[in-house]
Amino acid sequence: MSKPATHTRDFIFTPAIRIFHWLRALAILVLVITGFYISWPFLVAPENNDIQVQSYIRFAHLVFGFVLTAITLVRFYLFFFSRNDIERRSFRDVMSITSWIKNLKSYLWMGHLNKAGVYGPLQFMTYVAISFMALAICITGLVLYANVYHLGMGGILWDVSAWITELAGGLAPLRIWHHYLTWAFVIFVVVHVYMAVWSGIRFKHNSVDSIVSGYDYHKPHH
Repeated sequence: MSKPATHTRDFIFTPAIRIFHWLRALAILVLVITGFYISWPFLVAPENNDIQVQSYIRFAHLVFGFVLTAITLVRFYLFFFSRNDIERRSFRDVMSITSWIKNLKSYLWMGHLNKAGVYGPLQFMTYVAISFMALAICITGLVLYANVYHLGMGGILWDVSAWITELAGGLAPLRIWHHYLTWAFVIFVVVHVYMAVWSGIRFKHNSVDSIVSGYDYHKPHH
């Protein structure tokens, strides 16, 4: 006679969500590294050398900037229109004061977090904030792109980019905001990784593994 299962397996993240999560993580990593190098080019190519370090770094920054922009737009679409509504269900907890209280108490080791969707209310609002920050850094990046490359995509974006540049007070303040948003992502990534690991240990479920496999394993009463 087989033993009863000690854990329950729930499918929570679709392949699309998992793929875009890791692509976005890669894009953010490359953009942060190349962005800091662009602002402080500490490698100097020798004279009479055709290897243009700065141009290669900028090319990588542009490519992954467009990757992040595409992923950000697709993730907004998936949130609202995906058939898997486990992310949208989390909004119910955001609108519930009781869920907020349970969420905060669970982080203080005063009970377990029961969620309507895949995120608790605090986690959901954090992800909403970082999604809009991603949108903002993509917009400022595209504006900076259009001010350098005036043909093709840059030409298409020129009119709206000129308006946003004027609204920001010029290119210099716009670059500063782009830089500030970069630091916001750096801080978020550190906190996100820590909280993902801590949450898995605290609530005894696959907080990290689920974004790889798509499944969450937890005890039935959880």
